[in-house]
Amino acid sequence: MEQFAQQLINGLAVGSIYALIALGYTMVYGVLRLINFAHGDLFTYGAYLGMTLLTSLALQDRFGLAVGLAVLALMVMGLVALIGVILERAAYRPLQSSPRLSAVVSALGGSIFLQNALMLIYGARYQVYPDVLPQATVSLFGLPVPVMRIAVVVVSLAMMAVLYLFVQKTRTGTAIRAAAIDQGAARLMGIDVNRVIQVVFVIGPALGGAAGLLVGLYYGQISFTMGWTYGMKAFTAAILGGIGNIPGAMVGGLVLGVVEALGAGYISIAWKDAIAFVVLILILIVRPSGLLGERVAEKV
Repeated sequence: MEQFAQQLINGLAVGSIYALIALGYTMVYGVLRLINFAHGDLFTYGAYLGMTLLTSLALQDRFGLAVGLAVLALMVMGLVALIGVILERAAYRPLQSSPRLSAVVSALGGSIFLQNALMLIYGARYQVYPDVLPQATVSLFGLPVPVMRIAVVVVSLAMMAVLYLFVQKTRTGTAIRAAAIDQGAARLMGIDVNRVIQVVFVIGPALGGAAGLLVGLYYGQISFTMGWTYGMKAFTAAILGGIGNIPGAMVGGLVLGVVEALGAGYISIAWKDAIAFVVLILILIVRPSGLLGERVAEKV
Protein backbone atom coordinates (compact mmCIF):
# COMPACT_ATOMS: atom_id res chain seq x y z
CA MET A 1 0.00 0.00 0.00
CA GLU A 2 2.89 2.34 0.78
CA GLN A 3 4.44 1.72 -2.64
CA PHE A 4 1.09 2.34 -4.33
CA ALA A 5 0.67 5.67 -2.56
CA GLN A 6 4.22 6.72 -3.44
CA GLN A 7 3.77 5.84 -7.11
CA LEU A 8 0.39 7.56 -7.16
CA ILE A 9 1.95 10.81 -5.92
CA ASN A 10 4.77 10.48 -8.46
CA GLY A 11 2.24 9.86 -11.21
CA LEU A 12 0.16 12.88 -10.27
CA ALA A 13 3.26 15.10 -10.38
CA VAL A 14 4.32 13.91 -13.83
CA GLY A 15 0.73 13.74 -15.07
CA SER A 16 0.04 17.33 -14.08
CA ILE A 17 2.96 18.42 -16.27
CA TYR A 18 1.61 16.33 -19.16
CA ALA A 19 -1.78 17.97 -18.64
CA LEU A 20 -0.36 21.50 -18.81
CA ILE A 21 1.36 20.73 -22.10
CA ALA A 22 -1.67 18.86 -23.45
CA LEU A 23 -3.83 21.94 -22.97
CA GLY A 24 -1.81 23.73 -25.65
CA TYR A 25 -2.41 20.92 -28.13
CA THR A 26 -6.11 20.66 -27.39
CA MET A 27 -6.81 24.42 -27.52
CA VAL A 28 -5.13 24.85 -30.90
CA TYR A 29 -6.88 21.77 -32.27
CA GLY A 30 -10.21 22.93 -30.89
CA VAL A 31 -10.06 26.21 -32.83
CA LEU A 32 -7.91 25.42 -35.89
CA ARG A 33 -8.32 21.62 -36.21
CA LEU A 34 -4.52 21.57 -36.35
CA ILE A 35 -1.96 19.62 -34.34
CA ASN A 36 0.71 22.14 -33.38
CA PHE A 37 3.77 19.88 -33.57
CA ALA A 38 5.98 22.79 -32.48
CA HIS A 39 4.24 22.96 -29.10
CA GLY A 40 6.67 20.52 -27.48
CA ASP A 41 9.55 22.79 -28.50
CA LEU A 42 7.81 25.80 -26.95
CA PHE A 43 7.71 23.77 -23.73
CA THR A 44 11.48 23.23 -24.07
CA TYR A 45 12.00 26.97 -24.55
CA GLY A 46 10.23 27.50 -21.24
CA ALA A 47 12.73 25.23 -19.51
CA TYR A 48 15.76 26.93 -21.09
CA LEU A 49 14.49 30.47 -20.59
CA GLY A 50 13.77 29.63 -16.95
CA MET A 51 17.33 28.40 -16.48
CA THR A 52 18.78 31.51 -18.17
CA LEU A 53 16.69 33.97 -16.16
CA LEU A 54 17.26 32.09 -12.93
CA THR A 55 21.02 32.19 -13.47
CA SER A 56 21.38 35.73 -14.77
CA LEU A 57 18.82 37.66 -12.70
CA ALA A 58 18.94 35.76 -9.39
CA LEU A 59 15.33 36.71 -8.71
CA GLN A 60 15.20 34.44 -5.66
CA ASP A 61 17.88 36.59 -4.00
CA ARG A 62 16.18 39.90 -4.86
CA PHE A 63 12.60 39.07 -3.90
CA GLY A 64 12.86 35.95 -1.78
CA LEU A 65 12.32 32.39 -2.97
CA ALA A 66 8.53 32.30 -3.31
CA VAL A 67 8.08 35.75 -4.89
CA GLY A 68 11.18 35.31 -7.03
CA LEU A 69 9.91 32.04 -8.48
CA ALA A 70 6.49 33.59 -9.12
CA VAL A 71 8.10 36.49 -11.00
CA LEU A 72 10.29 34.02 -12.88
CA ALA A 73 7.25 31.98 -13.90
CA LEU A 74 5.44 35.08 -15.19
CA MET A 75 8.50 36.15 -17.18
CA VAL A 76 8.94 32.70 -18.72
CA MET A 77 5.25 32.40 -19.59
CA GLY A 78 5.28 35.84 -21.19
CA LEU A 79 8.38 35.16 -23.29
CA VAL A 80 7.16 31.76 -24.47
CA ALA A 81 3.74 33.26 -25.26
CA LEU A 82 5.53 35.86 -27.42
CA ILE A 83 7.33 33.09 -29.29
CA GLY A 84 3.98 31.34 -29.76
CA VAL A 85 2.41 34.47 -31.23
CA ILE A 86 5.35 34.91 -33.63
CA LEU A 87 5.05 31.25 -34.64
CA GLU A 88 1.35 31.66 -35.36
CA ARG A 89 1.88 34.80 -37.45
CA ALA A 90 4.80 33.35 -39.41
CA ALA A 91 3.91 29.68 -39.83
CA TYR A 92 0.13 29.29 -39.55
CA ARG A 93 -1.77 32.48 -40.38
CA PRO A 94 -0.46 32.73 -43.98
CA LEU A 95 -1.77 29.18 -44.56
CA GLN A 96 -5.32 29.62 -43.20
CA SER A 97 -6.88 29.24 -46.64
CA SER A 98 -4.46 26.49 -47.73
CA PRO A 99 -5.07 22.73 -47.47
CA ARG A 100 -4.69 21.41 -43.94
CA LEU A 101 -1.66 19.33 -44.92
CA SER A 102 0.25 22.54 -45.67
CA ALA A 103 -0.24 23.73 -42.09
CA VAL A 104 0.89 20.34 -40.76
CA VAL A 105 4.10 20.55 -42.80
CA SER A 106 4.59 24.12 -41.60
CA ALA A 107 4.16 22.95 -37.99
CA LEU A 108 6.80 20.27 -38.45
CA GLY A 109 9.12 22.82 -40.04
CA GLY A 110 8.55 25.20 -37.13
CA SER A 111 9.40 22.40 -34.69
CA ILE A 112 12.67 21.61 -36.48
CA PHE A 113 13.61 25.30 -36.65
CA LEU A 114 12.92 25.92 -32.96
CA GLN A 115 14.79 22.81 -31.83
CA ASN A 116 17.88 23.53 -33.92
CA ALA A 117 17.91 27.20 -32.91
CA LEU A 118 17.95 26.09 -29.27
CA MET A 119 20.82 23.69 -29.95
CA LEU A 120 22.87 26.42 -31.67
CA ILE A 121 22.31 28.85 -28.79
CA TYR A 122 22.88 26.51 -25.83
CA GLY A 123 24.76 23.58 -27.34
CA ALA A 124 23.82 19.92 -27.56
CA ARG A 125 24.81 18.97 -24.00
CA TYR A 126 22.42 18.56 -21.12
CA GLN A 127 21.99 21.71 -19.06
CA VAL A 128 21.78 21.73 -15.26
CA TYR A 129 19.44 24.00 -13.34
CA PRO A 130 20.76 26.06 -10.42
CA ASP A 131 20.00 24.39 -7.11
CA VAL A 132 17.75 27.00 -5.53
CA LEU A 133 15.02 24.86 -3.96
CA PRO A 134 15.32 23.38 -0.46
CA GLN A 135 15.34 19.60 -0.38
CA ALA A 136 12.60 19.49 2.22
CA THR A 137 9.98 16.78 2.65
CA VAL A 138 6.61 16.68 4.32
CA SER A 139 4.65 13.74 5.69
CA LEU A 140 1.66 12.92 3.49
CA PHE A 141 -0.42 9.88 4.46
CA GLY A 142 2.56 8.75 6.51
CA LEU A 143 4.95 9.02 3.54
CA PRO A 144 7.87 11.45 3.21
CA VAL A 145 7.10 13.45 0.05
CA PRO A 146 9.41 16.13 -1.40
CA VAL A 147 7.90 19.60 -1.19
CA MET A 148 8.74 20.23 -4.85
CA ARG A 149 6.62 17.26 -5.91
CA ILE A 150 3.62 18.64 -4.06
CA ALA A 151 4.30 22.12 -5.44
CA VAL A 152 4.29 20.80 -9.02
CA VAL A 153 0.86 19.24 -8.52
CA VAL A 154 -0.63 22.25 -6.71
CA VAL A 155 0.72 24.84 -9.18
CA SER A 156 -0.35 22.78 -12.20
CA LEU A 157 -3.86 22.18 -10.86
CA ALA A 158 -4.19 25.87 -9.99
CA MET A 159 -3.23 26.91 -13.54
CA MET A 160 -5.66 24.39 -15.03
CA ALA A 161 -8.46 25.64 -12.78
CA VAL A 162 -7.78 29.27 -13.77
CA LEU A 163 -7.80 28.32 -17.45
CA TYR A 164 -11.08 26.42 -17.10
CA LEU A 165 -12.74 29.37 -15.34
CA PHE A 166 -11.34 31.77 -17.96
CA VAL A 167 -12.76 29.74 -20.84
CA GLN A 168 -16.12 29.18 -19.16
CA LYS A 169 -16.77 32.51 -17.44
CA THR A 170 -15.24 35.32 -19.54
CA ARG A 171 -16.26 36.95 -22.81
CA THR A 172 -12.96 36.00 -24.41
CA GLY A 173 -13.47 32.42 -23.27
CA THR A 174 -16.95 32.46 -24.80
CA ALA A 175 -15.44 33.70 -28.06
CA ILE A 176 -12.90 30.87 -27.98
CA ARG A 177 -15.68 28.32 -27.50
CA ALA A 178 -17.74 29.89 -30.28
CA ALA A 179 -14.80 29.83 -32.71
CA ALA A 180 -14.15 26.21 -31.79
CA ILE A 181 -17.74 25.29 -32.69
CA ASP A 182 -18.04 27.17 -35.99
CA GLN A 183 -15.66 29.88 -37.18
CA GLY A 184 -18.03 31.08 -39.90
CA ALA A 185 -20.92 31.57 -37.50
CA ALA A 186 -18.57 33.21 -34.99
CA ARG A 187 -17.53 35.76 -37.62
CA LEU A 188 -21.19 36.49 -38.42
CA MET A 189 -21.74 37.19 -34.73
CA GLY A 190 -18.98 39.82 -34.80
CA ILE A 191 -16.21 37.72 -33.23
CA ASP A 192 -12.69 38.46 -34.46
CA VAL A 193 -11.56 34.89 -35.11
CA ASN A 194 -7.97 35.92 -35.86
CA ARG A 195 -7.80 37.55 -32.46
CA VAL A 196 -9.21 34.40 -30.86
CA ILE A 197 -6.54 32.31 -32.58
CA GLN A 198 -3.90 34.72 -31.32
CA VAL A 199 -5.24 34.42 -27.77
CA VAL A 200 -5.06 30.63 -28.06
CA PHE A 201 -1.43 30.92 -29.19
CA VAL A 202 -0.75 33.07 -26.14
CA ILE A 203 -2.39 30.80 -23.56
CA GLY A 204 -1.19 27.44 -24.89
CA PRO A 205 2.52 28.33 -25.16
CA ALA A 206 2.39 30.18 -21.83
CA LEU A 207 1.15 27.03 -20.10
CA GLY A 208 3.74 24.97 -21.98
CA GLY A 209 6.46 27.38 -20.86
CA ALA A 210 5.30 27.07 -17.25
CA ALA A 211 5.45 23.27 -17.60
CA GLY A 212 9.01 23.53 -18.96
CA LEU A 213 10.04 25.63 -15.96
CA LEU A 214 8.46 23.10 -13.59
CA VAL A 215 10.32 20.24 -15.29
CA GLY A 216 13.62 22.09 -14.96
CA LEU A 217 13.06 22.83 -11.28
CA TYR A 218 11.72 19.34 -10.60
CA TYR A 219 14.35 17.23 -12.37
CA GLY A 220 17.26 19.71 -12.36
CA GLN A 221 18.42 18.72 -15.85
CA ILE A 222 17.13 19.62 -19.31
CA SER A 223 17.89 18.81 -22.93
CA PHE A 224 17.07 20.59 -26.18
CA THR A 225 15.40 17.39 -27.48
CA MET A 226 13.09 16.81 -24.50
CA GLY A 227 10.24 18.61 -26.24
CA TRP A 228 9.74 15.60 -28.51
CA THR A 229 9.31 13.15 -25.62
CA TYR A 230 7.10 15.37 -23.49
CA GLY A 231 5.23 16.61 -26.56
CA MET A 232 4.33 13.08 -27.62
CA LYS A 233 3.23 12.19 -24.10
CA ALA A 234 1.11 15.33 -23.88
CA PHE A 235 -0.38 14.71 -27.33
CA THR A 236 -1.24 11.20 -26.17
CA ALA A 237 -2.84 12.66 -23.05
CA ALA A 238 -4.93 15.03 -25.19
CA ILE A 239 -6.17 12.11 -27.29
CA LEU A 240 -6.79 10.02 -24.19
CA GLY A 241 -8.98 12.68 -22.62
CA GLY A 242 -10.65 13.71 -25.89
CA ILE A 243 -8.88 15.98 -28.34
CA GLY A 244 -10.31 19.51 -28.34
CA ASN A 245 -11.75 18.99 -24.85
CA ILE A 246 -10.03 21.15 -22.20
CA PRO A 247 -11.17 19.13 -19.15
CA GLY A 248 -10.31 16.01 -21.16
CA ALA A 249 -6.71 17.18 -21.59
CA MET A 250 -6.44 17.69 -17.84
CA VAL A 251 -7.88 14.26 -17.03
CA GLY A 252 -5.89 12.56 -19.78
CA GLY A 253 -2.60 13.99 -18.52
CA LEU A 254 -3.24 12.91 -14.95
CA VAL A 255 -4.37 9.42 -16.00
CA LEU A 256 -1.35 8.96 -18.26
CA GLY A 257 1.05 10.05 -15.53
CA VAL A 258 -0.48 7.71 -12.94
CA VAL A 259 -0.51 4.76 -15.37
CA GLU A 260 3.17 5.36 -16.20
CA ALA A 261 4.15 5.59 -12.54
CA LEU A 262 2.25 2.45 -11.55
CA GLY A 263 3.67 0.57 -14.53
CA ALA A 264 7.21 1.63 -13.60
CA GLY A 265 6.69 0.72 -9.95
CA TYR A 266 4.96 -2.64 -10.31
CA ILE A 267 6.26 -4.00 -13.63
CA SER A 268 9.40 -2.30 -14.98
CA ILE A 269 10.57 1.24 -15.58
CA ALA A 270 11.78 0.09 -19.01
CA TRP A 271 8.19 -0.78 -19.97
CA LYS A 272 6.41 2.30 -18.60
CA ASP A 273 5.98 3.95 -22.02
CA ALA A 274 4.73 0.74 -23.62
CA ILE A 275 2.27 0.19 -20.75
CA ALA A 276 0.93 3.73 -21.10
CA PHE A 277 0.31 3.31 -24.83
CA VAL A 278 -1.30 -0.12 -24.34
CA VAL A 279 -3.71 1.47 -21.85
CA LEU A 280 -4.37 4.27 -24.36
CA ILE A 281 -5.20 1.74 -27.08
CA LEU A 282 -7.52 -0.21 -24.79
CA ILE A 283 -9.37 2.94 -23.68
CA LEU A 284 -9.76 4.15 -27.26
CA ILE A 285 -11.14 0.76 -28.30
CA VAL A 286 -13.88 1.18 -25.69
CA ARG A 287 -14.25 4.97 -26.12
CA PRO A 288 -12.84 6.07 -29.50
CA SER A 289 -13.55 9.73 -28.71
CA GLY A 290 -11.53 9.66 -25.47
CA LEU A 291 -12.50 9.59 -21.82
CA LEU A 292 -14.53 12.81 -21.87
CA GLY A 293 -15.32 12.87 -25.58
CA GLU A 294 -13.88 14.79 -28.51
CA ARG A 295 -15.08 18.37 -28.88
CA VAL A 296 -15.42 18.82 -32.63
CA ALA A 297 -18.37 20.54 -34.22
CA GLU A 298 -20.34 18.57 -36.79
CA LYS A 299 -21.07 20.51 -39.97
CA VAL A 300 -24.56 19.82 -41.33
